[in-house]
Amino acid sequence: MKTIVLSTLAVLALSGCAAMAPEPASKEMKIAFDITDGNTQALLLKLTVIDLTRKQLLEKGITPKMVIAFRGDASYFTQTNLAMVKEADRADALAIATKLKALRKASGVEALEQCNVPLASRKLKPADLMQEVKLVQNGWISLAEYQAKGYSYIVP
Repeated sequence: MKTIVLSTLAVLALSGCAAMAPEPASKEMKIAFDITDGNTQALLLKLTVIDLTRKQLLEKGITPKMVIAFRGDASYFTQTNLAMVKEADRADALAIATKLKALRKASGVEALEQCNVPLASRKLKPADLMQEVKLVQNGWISLAEYQAKGYSYIVP
């Protein structure tokens, strides 16, 4: 009997903690995501979770301010010309493009940025960049500038 009472009290105490969620420290959350993944399935999942995060912040009454920066092999998927994408990955590349277009229009997404540095070595052309994606000279410098403005740096 004593064990049941103690267990019940513990459950009640813990459920009270869960019910009293703390007030958010800020009504705004700044996040800069650094995306380098060249695996289409992993990239699609990351973009989906970024969007989920954006929606959850909005539901909590927190205004997201998100920047999604692309470097490395993720650069293949910010392009309108898919000639450099493996044939087997092209359907996923189109799904990624659709997701990027939707994210760019979504509330709380301030920018999609593509680093210029990896383009030449991958035979990608700045002229083939999706119109929703802004070309920046150096993604690391851009991300450091966002951090200096109070953005959290996240590598999903």
